Amino acid sequence: ASSSFLLPLSFHTSKRRRRRIMGNQRARSRGLRHGTRNMFTRGFRQNGPKNATTYLRTFRIGDYVDIKVDSSQHKGMPYLVYQGRTGVVWDVTPHAVGVEVNKQVGGRIIRKRLHIRYEHVQHSRCREDFLARRKANDEAHAAAKKAGKKIVTKRAPAGLPREGFTLENVKTEILTPIPYDIVREGVQL
Repeated sequence: ASSSFLLPLSFHTSKRRRRRIMGNQRARSRGLRHGTRNMFTRGFRQNGPKNATTYLRTFRIGDYVDIKVDSSQHKGMPYLVYQGRTGVVWDVTPHAVGVEVNKQVGGRIIRKRLHIRYEHVQHSRCREDFLARRKANDEAHAAAKKAGKKIVTKRAPAGLPREGFTLENVKTEILTPIPYDIVREGVQL
């Protein structure tokens, strides 16, 4: 005999069926952007519309670029593993750049090619020191050649090797320990 009285869903269905209907409420998220609450947030007072310079930057093949995700632009966003990586531009399209990045997988390093929108990419400063040093070395070589000299612009570790020295007028002094008597030292009269 069927009754018109209906019990709640939790009573009619098993625990396994309820989990299948509602989804596992305690499951760990494994989506494309899992664990990026802090990684993809913009900095303090950096919110709001993007600057025009974001779109006016010129990228050329061979440029070094840093991948820095702008969370306000969802299109062309790279996967979270590539956040903060530096790569080389290998392709330029109207709205994106192709970036070649090294990724360690197990014990080997794979070159990955990604297309990333301009909003998530900025020019890298990783080669500034090298380019400045190369320019200074070229100028130094040109000046030395003009003067008829040869110079070495090779870098050496700072302070290595240190100069040796010899100690003079040193007297040796032999130290011997004084015996410690617990009975004599511990008791005070």
